[in-house]
Amino acid sequence: MKGPLAAIVLCAGKGTRMKSARAKVLHELLGRPLCFYPLRRALAVGADPVVAVVGHQADEVESAIRAHLPGAPVRFARQREQRGTAHAVLCARAELRHFAGEVLVVYGDVPLLTEATLKALFKVKRALRSPLALVTANLDHPTGYGRVVRQGGRVVRIVEEKDCTAAQRRLTEVNAGLYLADSEFLFKTLERVRGGNAQRELYLTDMVALAVEAGLEVGTTEASFEEVGGVNDRVDLARAAAALGRRINEAHMRAGVTFDAPETAHVDEGVAIRADARIGPGCVLTGATTIGRGAVLGVGCVVHASQIGEAAQIHHYSVLNEAKVGKGAQIGPFARLRPGTDLAEGVHLGNFVETKKARIGKGSKANHLTYLGDCEVGAGVNVGAGTITCNYDGVQKHKTVIGDRVFVGSDTQFIAPITIGESAYIAAGSTITEDVPPYSLAIARGRQVTKKDYVKRRAKAP
Repeated sequence: MKGPLAAIVLCAGKGTRMKSARAKVLHELLGRPLCFYPLRRALAVGADPVVAVVGHQADEVESAIRAHLPGAPVRFARQREQRGTAHAVLCARAELRHFAGEVLVVYGDVPLLTEATLKALFKVKRALRSPLALVTANLDHPTGYGRVVRQGGRVVRIVEEKDCTAAQRRLTEVNAGLYLADSEFLFKTLERVRGGNAQRELYLTDMVALAVEAGLEVGTTEASFEEVGGVNDRVDLARAAAALGRRINEAHMRAGVTFDAPETAHVDEGVAIRADARIGPGCVLTGATTIGRGAVLGVGCVVHASQIGEAAQIHHYSVLNEAKVGKGAQIGPFARLRPGTDLAEGVHLGNFVETKKARIGKGSKANHLTYLGDCEVGAGVNVGAGTITCNYDGVQKHKTVIGDRVFVGSDTQFIAPITIGESAYIAAGSTITEDVPPYSLAIARGRQVTKKDYVKRRAKAP
C-alpha cells in the first residue's frame, strides 16, 4: 500500500562543464530552468514535501524555483560545502526530521525524466519489500559513468569511473542517479559513508554496498539513457531541449493538434492546445498559454501566457503577451498584443496593430497601423489606419473610451482622457481633444487651402 512520499532534488552543483557564470540548474530549457523538470516530476508523483538542496548561487536557484513552482510544497536545504552527493542528501535531513516514509532522490539536471520511470521504481521497490531501489541504464560507451556491479544477477555495489578496475570499466550498465529509499534507512546508512575514493568525496552510491552488507536486496529498474542522462554541458542542454520539445509536440499531435513543422515549433510544457488547432512553422508558445479548438497560428507567431479562443486565427509573425483573444478573432500579420489586451469574439486586428490594456468589443476592427493603449472600445467599431490613443502625458497614463459602432477615420489621434459616444463619426486626420457626444461628427483638422496652378507659376518665376 502506498505510504507517505518525500523527495530530495540535488541542485547544489556549479556545473563547471557548462563554462558559465550561472549555476547549471539555472540554465533554461524550453523557457524554464533545468531543475524545474525533476522538481515537477517529483511533485507529479505525489511527493510532499520536496526538498531542493541548493549550494552554488543558492539564492538565485531558490528564487527561480519559487517563481516557477509557486505554491508548491517545496522546501530548501543548503549544502554550504561541496563534499559529494551523500553529503548533499544529508543536508536535507533537517527538513525531513518529522517525515517517515519513502524518499525519492533525484538529480536536478535530468529534465527528460518521466513519471512512468518513477512509477516503475516505486513498483520494483515495493514488490521486493526492500528499503532501497534505483534506476539504471545501459550504454554502449559508458565512459564517465558509475558502473553497476552485479553478482548472480543482484546488484552488489556501484563503482564510480575513477575507482573502476579494468574489468569493471567494460560493464555497460550504469547508475542513473535516481533512488527510492525508506527515510530511516536512507539517513542512517548515509551516516556510515566515508570518502575512501579517488575524489575523497562522500558518494551516495556507497549506500548500495552498505545495504548489501546488511543482507538487503536492492531493487532496480531500467530506463533509457536519453531519459535519465544528466545535462553536463551546452551540447547536452540543446539535445535535451530538442528531445523534450519533440516529446511535447508529439503528445499534442496524438491528441488531435496539427503541427505544420513540429521540429521547428517551441511549445512549453504546460501549454494547453485543443484538438483541431493548427500550429505553423517556427511558432513559440510559452507560459500559461491556451489555444482553443480549431484555432490557427501562422508562421513565426510568439505567444506567451495568453488565451486564444476557438477558431481564432493568428496570422504570421504576430506576438502576444498576456493577452486574451476571443472566438473567431483575426489577428495580424505582424500584430503585437501586449499585457491587458482582451479581445471579444470576432475582433479583427491587422498588420502592425499594437494593443496594451485594451478591451475591444465584439466585431470591432482595426486593420492597419494602429496603436490602442489604455482604452475601452465597444462593439462594432471601425478604427481607420494610423489611429492612436495618446494615453501618456509624460507623467500619467489616461484612458480612452470609444462607444459601440463608432467610425474612426484614418490618422486620428485621441488625446486621453477622452470619451467618444456611441455611433459617433470621427473625421480622418483629426486630433480629438474633447469628448464627442453620441451620433455626432467630430472634425478637428486644419482647413484645406488649394492654390491653383501654383507649380506652373513657380516654374515661370525668374
